[in-house]
Amino acid sequence: MEPKRPVARGRTIMLQGTASDVGKSVLTAALCRIFVQDGWRVAPFKSQNMSNNSYVTPDGREIGRAQGVQADACRIPATTDMNPILLKPKGEMTSQVVVHGRPLRDYDARSYRETYLPQAEGIVKEALARLRARCDIVVMEGAGSPAEVNLKDRDIVNMRAASWADAPVLLVGDIDRGGVFASLVGTMEILTPEERERVCGFVINKFRGDVSLLTPGLEWLEQKTGKPVLGVIPFLPRIGLEDEDSASLDGKLKQRAPRSAEALDIAVIRFARLSNVTDIDPLLEEDDVQVRFVSQLEEIGMPDAVILPGSKNTVDDLKLLKESGLADWIVAYARGGGSVVGLCGGYQMMGQRLLDTHFVESNVERIDGLGLFPTETVFTLDKRTEPAVGFADCWGAEQAFPIEGYEIHMGVTRFLSPVEHPFLLRRRKDGEWSDDFYPEGVLGEDGRLWGTYLHGVLHNDAFRRCWLNRLRTAKGWQAAEGTLRFREGREAAFDRLALHVREHLDVGRIYEMMGLAPVHQRETARMPDSTTRREGTR
Repeated sequence: MEPKRPVARGRTIMLQGTASDVGKSVLTAALCRIFVQDGWRVAPFKSQNMSNNSYVTPDGREIGRAQGVQADACRIPATTDMNPILLKPKGEMTSQVVVHGRPLRDYDARSYRETYLPQAEGIVKEALARLRARCDIVVMEGAGSPAEVNLKDRDIVNMRAASWADAPVLLVGDIDRGGVFASLVGTMEILTPEERERVCGFVINKFRGDVSLLTPGLEWLEQKTGKPVLGVIPFLPRIGLEDEDSASLDGKLKQRAPRSAEALDIAVIRFARLSNVTDIDPLLEEDDVQVRFVSQLEEIGMPDAVILPGSKNTVDDLKLLKESGLADWIVAYARGGGSVVGLCGGYQMMGQRLLDTHFVESNVERIDGLGLFPTETVFTLDKRTEPAVGFADCWGAEQAFPIEGYEIHMGVTRFLSPVEHPFLLRRRKDGEWSDDFYPEGVLGEDGRLWGTYLHGVLHNDAFRRCWLNRLRTAKGWQAAEGTLRFREGREAAFDRLALHVREHLDVGRIYEMMGLAPVHQRETARMPDSTTRREGTR
């Protein structure tokens, strides 16, 4: 399809939900890809996100993972304008506030609301204005529910944000959790008359069963509220795209297809402050891998490998690991020949000690690590957020594997004695990759133990398969060829999602709401080649 004529000022559409985890992020990504397929210049936007699952932009800034994924759906590089404010929870009442990709400071909930939100409003408006100046359509996403009456007066992410952009709102309800009609009607009742007027229709998400049986309810809902139901989206299992955070982790595990008879058993420690859980996503798609998330000693069993994932608060999660008895078990398991992998915070835990003299992570100045690596991590006030490219050269492979990923951490790890490194990464100078390489991570104990700061390392197909085959041969099993092409599958997943949503959502009405000419013949929207990779996208 030929590109549309650029719109003078980007039109907007906003998805809000009756609650968290109703599918707003996925539906936003779907609309982004649909509009791109139809020839428009599109960008996502979420003014404020709360998530420990983050994404590094090409210029080394940090935004919410969901907006990074949505930018990929738009086939454009992610920028901090798409998520100018990111809240990363560190404890029960405290979050690190990240503004335009850089940490500002830690706030408790009351101080943030009373002190910083008035400033945040201007930052949000400016970011949205820049996106609208560059794009034809900005697909906005709300957070939680717009009906939180105790938060509405200083809202910067739901109805007030919609009013700033003059955005029509689609209200999304999750029928899979039950009570969808009550949640939609209840939300509308709590909204002010002006806010109710802004809601242009409902979307019922994650439907299972015969939609004709739902018809009486849909008719009642439209009569009760005077608003149309624009779509009933059937549940789509195994979408193949990352989740915003760990809230939907259990559901993702339930959706997995049955594993093969010779499936590796990999236990992932489920930290209380688990972050960047998307690092594990490729393992969930491998036919010869069974993933279990473990938080208690009695759950651990005897896995073929243990993964210590990322943590937003490494010190506190390490303390809990020790209190649960899992720390002693992991040390004994590793010394008895088991395979242990540490990713970012998990890598830091595998060292001799962690020092926090500036109290960046906690109120503990020093804590002993698991002692599996001769390393020491010092937490600093500066946060490293960088994309990464390089090579993996380990386990006696005939050739080095190309590697790409990203780093997000506030600790500097020092080597207390010579170690073997699994990765060689390029340095960045003036925003460009140089030919200067540096070693990264630790490879120890005959390759059974390894740790790295690289998020996304398991998204690299050749490296992941080499590691899995090493586990297989250690059990006396044959190495598997491995057919999963995770990054290619991810691009195809956007097209699959877009087609699914297009079939069940009145996209023409949505175009009309935005004041744009609708696409009357949907089959003319040419599906893009799923192998196309946009420049600058990881």
